[in-house]
Amino acid sequence: MVALDVDGTLMSYDGVISEDVRSAVGALRDAELHVVLATGRGLHGTLPVARELGLTTGWAVSSNGAVTTRLDPSLPEGFEVTDVIRFDPAPALRAIALELPDALYAVEDLGMGFRVSGEFPAGELSGSLDVVSFEELLSTPATRVVIRAPGASPEEFHELVERVGLQEVEYAVGYSAWLDLTPGGVSKASALESIRRTLGVEPFETVAIGDGGNDVQMLRWAARGVAMGHATPSVRAAADEVTGTIDDDGALAVLRNLLV
Repeated sequence: MVALDVDGTLMSYDGVISEDVRSAVGALRDAELHVVLATGRGLHGTLPVARELGLTTGWAVSSNGAVTTRLDPSLPEGFEVTDVIRFDPAPALRAIALELPDALYAVEDLGMGFRVSGEFPAGELSGSLDVVSFEELLSTPATRVVIRAPGASPEEFHELVERVGLQEVEYAVGYSAWLDLTPGGVSKASALESIRRTLGVEPFETVAIGDGGNDVQMLRWAARGVAMGHATPSVRAAADEVTGTIDDDGALAVLRNLLV
């Protein structure tokens, strides 16, 4: 079972998956390995990547583990959502808004897009974007919440989370001023473990590749956790090995090695 992050791992930051990576994923699929996309993207942003890679059967993990999907071309839409975990975003949003009153906030609208507090930069969120009041965001049960604060650094986000003492949520900070919140106890690793058990794959037969803070638990979960070369020191420390960067198509060597 091979768990693959998308952005910064399979896909460059300008949205390109190389032909070599696409071919290597296809070869793993043809060899009947269980290839599972595991991404912070919402469902609406995960499905096109799965289609681009030719992953029409199997499983996918979205929203950092809060949404699990079974892919099956015989289904009317080609997939079914098998597990959704939501949380009440109000306490976290209220606490963060006191610290970052000018930030942009988005609450995932499963399968559709996001409800947002204001206009996000083009291309940063997938699906439909419905601008609503902050109070409406507070009342929407969420699988994932995004906080974007252009003036804040990742380090400042970590300090903010510690300062406000977020409870009952998991969080991951991106390379830019971006904070993801998901339900407490939920991660890519928790969703992947459930899939592993469903498939009957042994724990020692698991591999994961990722580059972000939201991949740390996944890399620790896998028997072979591989961090991308451009990952932060804390992410690399969670892995068993480090490959090349996204600019080098670092995931490619690992994918090809699995076919040897």
